Parts: sequence; structure tokens; C-alpha cells
Amino acid sequence: MISPADLETLAHVPDVAKPTAMWLWLNLDPLGRGQMDPRELSAAMYPTLDLTPDEVFEHLVLLTEAGFLTTFVAPRPGTRESVEWILLLHPLKIDLRGTRIATPEPPHGLHGVSVAMGGGARGRASASARERARAQVRAEDAARADAWDAVQRDRAEPVERPERPAVLDAPPMFCDEHMPHGAGQKKCGPCRDRRLLRDEWLQRRVYEDRLADWTEQQDETEEVWDDEPF
Repeated sequence: MISPADLETLAHVPDVAKPTAMWLWLNLDPLGRGQMDPRELSAAMYPTLDLTPDEVFEHLVLLTEAGFLTTFVAPRPGTRESVEWILLLHPLKIDLRGTRIATPEPPHGLHGVSVAMGGGARGRASASARERARAQVRAEDAARADAWDAVQRDRAEPVERPERPAVLDAPPMFCDEHMPHGAGQKKCGPCRDRRLLRDEWLQRRVYEDRLADWTEQQDETEEVWDDEPF
């Protein structure tokens, strides 16, 4: 359900992007997460309208600037591929009991406490309890990670560090004049060129990572065959 309080969060969203905001509310997962893919979103949102992925991307930029959503980079479930994800900062109130969430967790501190159904003090208490439980799980995960790091150090083996997210090295999203917040509702050709360049760069980076993984697997397969006795 979309309540009047939810609609108040759209007050600062440009009118052109409000239909996109409502579609995201109703079609992303219950926690307001989904993959950042303008092509797939364009086909799903507007199957009968001539709305290009670039225009959908501009809507997402407007929603980001209005504080309706943000994005983060995390591996795609079941793969090592890092992709960009959408995170709604004001997801709808929903009962999460029995709901299975498949999207990855955003970095800690990226967003506030999620809100479940129940409202008032009960809803705040439930949200607080969930947050404490999550904090406990994060603390346990950190303790296990520290213990594993200690074991690795005892073995004198190098600690494997996570790969640097590709989005941190990607070209800027906007032109020099409109960095870092964009041109707002005004269309800017240089900003569009920068976004296209950024999208192409990220796609090329993903391809290079996949090619490197495939080459590594081929090398490992060849080593196995070389070691086999005949």
C-alpha cells in the first residue's frame, strides 16, 4: 500500500520522474533493491512507450538528486561479477515475515533503518530490534573474519583483499560544469555524453574481468591435464 506519508516523499521529485518512482516502489524487492540496468528497466516500465534507456537513466539521476534512491556496487548473486544496484531510501512499509530476499546487502551505513508494518511505537521497536539483531550478526561476522585473518597470518600466507569496485575508477557521471549533482531537470548534452562514456567503460571493465576469469580457468584446466599420468 502507498500511504499519504509515502506520497509526501515524492514532493521534491520532478513530475517527469514520479511515474518511474512509483514503478520502482511496486516492482523492486520489499527492501527497495534492484539491479541498475536502464535497458531492462526501460523495457519493463514502458513496454509500449518509446522511452529510451538514456531517458530512464535520466529519471534515475533525478530520483538520486531528489534523495529518493541511491546506488551501490555489489556482486551479482551466484557470480563474482560486481554490478550496480538501486536502493530506495524510502521503501514502502511491508510485512517481511516469510519473505525471502535475494538481492545483496548494501554497505553498512549507506541507508537508515528499514521500516516494517505496524507503525508507531510498535513499528519503531520492531525496527530497533531488527537493527540490533543485524548489528549482532555483523559483529559475529567481523569476529569470525578477524579469527580467520589471524589463522592466515600464522600460516604466513598473504591476506586476500577484496577487489576495488570498478565504479570507483569509472569516468564521472556528469560534465565538469554540473559535477557532482547534475543539471537537475535541464537536459545537458555533455552530461549525456559523460554518462554514455561511463556506461561503456563499466561494460568494458565487466568484459575484461570475465575474460580474465575465463583465462585463469583455462590455465588451471591445462595444468590439471599436464599433471595427469599417462
